[in-house]
Amino acid sequence: MKMTMTQKILAAHANLDEVKEGQLIEANLDLVLGNDITTPVAIGEFEKLNIDKVFDDSKVAIVLDHFTPNKDIKSAEQCKMARNFANSKNIKNYFDVGNMGIEHCLIPEKGLVTAGDVIIGADSHTCTYGALGAFSTGIGSTDMAAGMATGKAWFKVPGAIKFILKNKPAKWISGKDIILHIIGKIGVDGARYKSMEFVGDGVKYLNMDDRFTICNMAIEAGAKNGIFPVDELTLEYIKEHKCETINKNPKIYTADEDAIYDEVIEIDLSALSPTVAFPHLPENTKTTDEITEEIKIDQVVIGSCTNGRISDLKIAAEVMKNKKVAKNVRCIVIPGTQSIYLEAIKNGYIEDFIKAGAIISTPTCGPCLGGHMGILASGERAVSTTNRNFVGRMGHTESEVYLSSPAVAAASAITGKISSPSEICKEEVEEESVC
Repeated sequence: MKMTMTQKILAAHANLDEVKEGQLIEANLDLVLGNDITTPVAIGEFEKLNIDKVFDDSKVAIVLDHFTPNKDIKSAEQCKMARNFANSKNIKNYFDVGNMGIEHCLIPEKGLVTAGDVIIGADSHTCTYGALGAFSTGIGSTDMAAGMATGKAWFKVPGAIKFILKNKPAKWISGKDIILHIIGKIGVDGARYKSMEFVGDGVKYLNMDDRFTICNMAIEAGAKNGIFPVDELTLEYIKEHKCETINKNPKIYTADEDAIYDEVIEIDLSALSPTVAFPHLPENTKTTDEITEEIKIDQVVIGSCTNGRISDLKIAAEVMKNKKVAKNVRCIVIPGTQSIYLEAIKNGYIEDFIKAGAIISTPTCGPCLGGHMGILASGERAVSTTNRNFVGRMGHTESEVYLSSPAVAAASAITGKISSPSEICKEEVEEESVC
């Protein structure tokens, strides 16, 4: 039938035997997601429909994560509106202060998505869940309202680019370095309205957190979605995070051998170096080896829906353990969820960060979008593990954001300038690092 993974998932949810690139379809939804910024707009549109309930109160999720705990009166009013709606519609998967998290870390953790699902979210980084072999994509608040009402959404079937990941990455290379390398290679519109399909023998060397990171930033290449094949690691994650209140079983879709791709790109993971995206686009990438000038920084942010998971905190803590954050550098660490926060405490990572001179925040998207918890002033520079570095993204329009992996961010916090972790960490033969 010549279909990709994404096309097979969409065909199944549209009750069709086959779909083709460019075809318009109406697909059934497994989850509709919103946050404290986008949900109030969706509520306004939903109320115009004059219906009493959502299509399925277990298939709508609302996560208050951007401006919570509320940073000002306006954000408090937005959260109140979302809270009242969730209560009135009996939304089962509503997450507020105390049990919330950064939505794209929290939703997989809670087992609300699984392989083969179709998910829409009123947040552009909803494409994160492709790491689980699902089709997930960001939409606007109006589409969220329609999805909550009907359980359906219209899609134009995307074409696809196949990325063949080869070989084992070196010690400090993570999913963030891989996706930054890819975006630097193809550009921020290089996969416009395409599905980015990641395959190859190199996939087995990527943990689930790496895969979430890569799919999370598919939108930064203009893609409709990113997706990984389902393997044993995927199924193990799904089993460990199965939701007790929703009976969802994974459905595995594989691309046809003769599936049609617009392009096939090979990436040798063993040849990659730590990579940084310079202002003001994610495609402006340089490896740390290519940075010849000294770039002093004022702030480091380690967290976000891109890199706020436990392995991200682990590698950052490894780099920062028994060291001190450089003078005049502010280092902010944000665990992605309450569970990740607790695990980081148990493993000693939080103590390592605090002793190094960093601060720890409750889970929030705050600094990523210039909302709160780390706004930049004019002329300030930040190294951040977030996903966007547009003009004014984290504060003043004359500030600069450099995107990196947690390892590079942690090393930069210690040195006070953009640095590779290898500059301050000594590696042993077994590829275990001693910092």
